[in-house]
Order: sequence, then structure tokens, then C-alpha cells
Amino acid sequence: MVSGAQKSELDLEAYCSVVELCAGMMSLQDGKRVHSVICDNGVEADGQLGAKLVFMYVKCGDLREARRVFDKLSNGKVFVWNLMINEYAKVRNFREGVYLFGKMQELGIQANSYTFSCVLKCFSALGCVREGEWIHGYLYKLGFGSDNTVGNSLMAFYFKNRRIKSARKVFDELCDRDVISWNSMISAYVSNGLAEKGVEIFRQMVSLGIDVDLATIINVLMACVAGGNLSLGRALHAYAIKASFDQDVMFCNNVLDMYSKCGDLSSAIQVFKKMGERSVVSWTSMIAGHIREGLSDEAIGLFSEMERDGVNPDAYTITSILHACASSGSLKKGRDIHNYIKEHGMDSSLYVCNTLMDMYAKCGSMEDAHSVFSRMPAKDIVSWNTMIGGYSKNCLPNEALKLFSEMMQKSKPDSMTIASVLPACASLAALNRGQEIHGHILRNGYFSERHVANALVDMYVKCGVLVLARLLFDMIPVKDLISWTVIIAGYGMHGFGREAIAAFNEMRKAGIEPDSVSFISILYACSHSGLRDEAWRFFDTMRNDYGIVPKLEHYACMVDLLSRTGNLTKAYKFIKIMPIEPDATIWGSLLCGCRIHHDVKLAEKVAEHVFELEPENTGYYVLLANIYAEAEKWEEVKMLRERITRRGLKKNPGCSWIEIKGKVKIFVAGDSSHPQAAKIESLLKRLRLKMKEEGQSPKMQYALINADEAEKEVALCGHSEKLAIAFGILNLQPGKTIRVTKNLRVCGDCHEMAKFISRTSRREIVLRDSNRFHHMKDGNCSCRGFCFDVTEIGRVNQAWISAVEMQGCSVL
Repeated sequence: MVSGAQKSELDLEAYCSVVELCAGMMSLQDGKRVHSVICDNGVEADGQLGAKLVFMYVKCGDLREARRVFDKLSNGKVFVWNLMINEYAKVRNFREGVYLFGKMQELGIQANSYTFSCVLKCFSALGCVREGEWIHGYLYKLGFGSDNTVGNSLMAFYFKNRRIKSARKVFDELCDRDVISWNSMISAYVSNGLAEKGVEIFRQMVSLGIDVDLATIINVLMACVAGGNLSLGRALHAYAIKASFDQDVMFCNNVLDMYSKCGDLSSAIQVFKKMGERSVVSWTSMIAGHIREGLSDEAIGLFSEMERDGVNPDAYTITSILHACASSGSLKKGRDIHNYIKEHGMDSSLYVCNTLMDMYAKCGSMEDAHSVFSRMPAKDIVSWNTMIGGYSKNCLPNEALKLFSEMMQKSKPDSMTIASVLPACASLAALNRGQEIHGHILRNGYFSERHVANALVDMYVKCGVLVLARLLFDMIPVKDLISWTVIIAGYGMHGFGREAIAAFNEMRKAGIEPDSVSFISILYACSHSGLRDEAWRFFDTMRNDYGIVPKLEHYACMVDLLSRTGNLTKAYKFIKIMPIEPDATIWGSLLCGCRIHHDVKLAEKVAEHVFELEPENTGYYVLLANIYAEAEKWEEVKMLRERITRRGLKKNPGCSWIEIKGKVKIFVAGDSSHPQAAKIESLLKRLRLKMKEEGQSPKMQYALINADEAEKEVALCGHSEKLAIAFGILNLQPGKTIRVTKNLRVCGDCHEMAKFISRTSRREIVLRDSNRFHHMKDGNCSCRGFCFDVTEIGRVNQAWISAVEMQGCSVL
């Protein structure tokens, strides 16, 4: 056809028809050939023919060539101008669309309602509110004020720029509203977080007898999701079935979404089963719905079924299923999804990579998370936060702080970054680093964000500065349940049970109801302060007044309390009558009590339960071996250690660390490789000699070796907490508080020496072990010997009371 045209002249009408045909076929190649013939034959591409050529190029996706033809038109009609402005809006070149509108005005070309609709889209995208308002006034002058097309565009413009009252005014002034006007108003309210207003417009629409269409139903279903209006959603579903809308895939997807997000997963499943055609959106909605209800394994099963049905997942499906893997701890499935992501080129998506890192972090595989992170071509704040938070939660605080330092050089942290890195400081008891981050919080105004304030209070609690933690807690303007739980738990960790109870009562007076975690904190506080009667009262209050069913953690606190206070038989009977099956933690609490009270016979009985539940947990074998060692049952110790060796288990070495000048120094038990090892050993020998002179003999039972007294004494001096305390004396200014953290429980001999050092060196020593804090001052400890000798329970001397008051902990 085209080649024939090259050999003969065609009239203008024929050229127009051929160009129109090329546009209809969307054949850019043929269109260009026809345009070439037109030019070769000297036909002027202006007027109707020029407009047809512009339309053809726009339809075939060649906007550059369309513009070239358009610029040569002598006086294009409004249709062509509208075409170009609209096309520039489509390709998001909004400024060029606005420029053409301005050119129209200069040339005196009268715009119509469609022109204004197109240019309002451009102004809306560019955020040009004042210009849009000018157009609004100009429209009224031209008499377009009541035009539905213009009115709908004005509403869309105002809603996108959050000028809700202006949009509603336009809607109210429309003389003859069509269904699009009503739908636009409903959709706009929903997208601006005003779901109830959207429902109100829908009810008004129905009351006026205006026929609703599919778009109306979908918009109102979205309002039901936003407002949690399940009853209206069901009514809309019933109406849609009668109106035969239920065969539409988009409608079904929205109904699925409504049911699952409103908590009616069973109805969502029924809709899903009845769907004739299921799109990727349908499957994704169902997967997300199951995850929302905590049914992660079922969500993973749906994903497998989706693959068998031959439906290819999109990025949203992939991120949903990664969330399911994270929730269920399905690392293997998560790695399979990672392989799929790589095979299908989805690893270039920032959102997918962030979700992938989050999955690995929650499944405990930080190596895989770091691998994803290091390969990302671009990282956003979420990427950094995911990795820092992942390291903190997976007990890798050094890596979290290292990455935070790297981030500070490349990006600016936000409040979530700060809330993620503070737990790392808390874990290491890195007070200096925590104080630096505190300064960053103050400079950037992050303390007003409650999750940051709560994390900061928790950091100071776990770094042993309870006075400052309480001061910051009091500065939080609006405290939530987490705020109160943090401070209650803090008092418990530091052995201030009475203060924890006072804080708990203050919380209730403030109108905040405790939850399951709050009761764990207060029971823990009572347990670590020997407040037996108070603990039972809270346990009963939790069940009777708040209807909270005790979990294993609550029972563990009660067993721990009974065990610590010497009621081992009662603790054993309590475990036996528990309505839920005890886990290793509960039996382990009783086993610890057996060590404190030297009950070897019961310890053997309890240990069998522990070994059955957690046969690979070395800590329990070591605990029983220590009980035997303290009772000098060396044959049993030998047999137990052989059992550990046969099972291929390894004992975690005792280690302690201390922060000096912003750097954390780690000491391992018996380690003599430190540069100051000779000075540390010499200092400890002198201190031990001084203790003996004052009548304080070493507690040899904590040496846990079958050797003579001299060897036992040497072994005791090599305990990691002693090495860290001695290092602190050598390297900190006189009188400065020594803060040491240990990964295991502090032994009784180290505890006695630390108290002695606090008195003779006139320093406060804050020793945090795996169980609690020990504040030593003037030879006294906050635990009052509760962790080591039952005869000390309840005896609080005046010297300790003075020390507590000096700590500022009587503020409650």
C-alpha cells in the first residue's frame, strides 16, 4: 500500500486516511514511511493532516517526532494541544505540559474542559497549588464552574494536595453530579485517611437513588478496610453478588483484601475458593491474610500451591512470603525464595532486598543478611536500620556498633537507627558510646519520639546507671506501657524490688493496664529481691483481676523465687502441678536453687528433666558439674565432663568486659595474654593477701577443681570478672566507678572480692552478670548476698540503706 503511494500522488483526504490507518494499527514503521512520502511529494503537513500525523506518532509512542510535527503546525486546533499536554502528563514530563498550556494562552487558543483536566494533572503532580487555584478561578470566569469533567479534575487536584475542604466545596457546587463525581469523592476521602467520610458520601449517594457501579463498590470496600468496617463490607459483597459484579477479578481481589484485613480470614478463603480466575493479586492477598493471622506455615503452603498453578509471583508476593519465612523461622524456604529472586532479576529492587535482609536477620542468619547488604548497589535508611537492628537482636553488638559508625560516614541516621543501635550499647554495657548517641539524640530532637526515649532509658538501665535512667523516664511526656515495663524491669535487674512495686502501682494509677510482659517484669523483680508474699499477690492479681493466663515465663519467675528462698521441695511440687508442661528454663531455675542451697540429691533428679528437654545445652551440664564440685564429688564431676565430651558439646568460657575511653576490653577466665597481665596478677595477689589479713578467706568451693588449696586460690584469681575489675583499677582515675559485665553468673568468691575492693579503694563497682546487677559500695552489695547465701535474705543493714539513698533510688 505504501510503496504504491510512492508512485502516484494522493489527495489530502487519502493521506489522512492512510495516516489514520497506521495509527489504528499502531505501526510506527509504516507511519514513518507514509510521512516520508508526504514530504517527498511536497505535501504540507499542516491543518488536518498535521493533526493526524501528531496523533499517529503519539499513538505509536514516538513523542519526540510528534512534537517535531506539532511545532511546525501553523495554528493547531485545541484537540492537538490537548493531545500533546495529555501525552506529556502520561510520560510524567509535567513541566512541558504546563509550558504548552502557557503557549496556548499566548496564542489565544481557547482551552476546553479537557485541556483544563490535563493541565490540572500537571499542576497536581508538580505540587503547584497556587497555580491550580488560579486555574480554578479562571474556569469560573470562562463558565466551566458546573462542568462535571472539570469539577472531577478539580476535586482530584485538591485532594492530591490535601486541600480537602476545597475539594468538597467543588463537589457541593456541581449542579449535575455523575457517578464519577461521587466515586472521585469517595476515593479521595479514603486515600486521605478519611474512610468514615467516604462511607458517609456513599450513604448519601445511595439515599439519593444514584446507581452505583463497580468502581463505587471497590472504593467503598477500600473504605471498609481503612475503617475496619466488616459489616458494611459484607453488605457490599452481598449487593455485588446480586449485581453480578462477583465475576470481576478486581472486585474479588478487593473483597479478599477486605475480609482478610478486617479479621475474617474464613470468608476470604471462601471467596478465594469460588474465584474462577485467580491473579497474582488474589494469591498475594491470601498469603498476606494468613501472615496477618499468624499462620505463616499456611502462607508458605499457599505460595507453593500458587507456583504449582503456574502463577508467577511479583515483588509484593515475594516480600509477603519472605515475611512468612521470617515469622516461622523457615530459613531453608527463605533461601529458596532468595534463589528465585536472583534467577528472576528481582535482586535489583531495593524493597525486595531490604525484606530479604530482614528475613535473614529474623531467622538468625546475619552472614546471609550481610551478603545481601554488601551486594546492594544502593542502600536507603531502611537497609542500614535492618542490618544494625539485626545485629543487635542476634547478640552481635560489636558488629552493630561498627556498622553504625560506618553509616555515620555515609548516611544520616534517623530515629529508628538510634532505637536499633542503643540495644547494642546496652548489651555491651558500653556507657561511653551510649552517652555519645544520647548527645546525637538531643542534637536532633529524637527524645520526643517515644520508642527512642524508651530505648535510651533501657540503655542506661543495662549500663548500670539507674539514677539517670529514672531521670530520663520522668522526662518522657507521655509514657506508654513499654516505658513503664522498662523501668520496672530495670529496678528488678538492679535488685530494687520495692521500687519496682512502687513503679508498678504508679503505672496503674496513671490508667495504664499491665500486660503479660509487665507481670513478668514485676514477678522477676520480686524474685530477685526475695519478696515472696508480694510475688504471690501479683501472680494472683494477674490471673483474677486481669484475666491473664500465666505463661511459662510467669511460672519460671515463681519457681525461681521459691528456689532462691530455700523452698526447693515446694518449688518441685509447684512444677509438678503446673497446668502447662514445664520447659528447661523452669527446671533450670530449680537447678540453680539447688546449687545455692547445696541440695545435690534434688539437683540430680532435676537435672534429668533438663537433660531430656535440652540435651545439647552445655550450660546445664556445667551447672550440675559445679554443684558436684562444690560438694567435692569429684568422681561425679569427671563422669559428667566425659558425658559432655562424648556428646561433642563445648562449654562457653567465662568472659567479662569493661569499657575504658570508649573501647571495650574483654577478659577470658585464666587468660594471661593481656599486655598488663603481670600488673593485674600482682594487684590481685596483694588484694587477696589484704583480705586474708582482715580475716576474709577465699571461698575455695568456687574454684571447682580437685586440687590443693594453693592451686584453687590461683584458679580463683584467674576468674574473668576479677581480671576486668583489676584492669579498671589500673586504668581508671581514682574514685571513678568500675563497670564490668560478665556473660555468666558471678561466683561467690569474686562477689566477696568485689565488695572488698569497693570498700578499700573507695570506688563504686557495678557488676552485671547474666542474672542481675550487683552494685558494690563501701563493702556492701545491692543483692545483700541473696544470690549466694540464703542466711542473708531479709537482712538489710543501715550502711546499705545509705548506699541506696545515695544512688537516688528512693525517688519512688
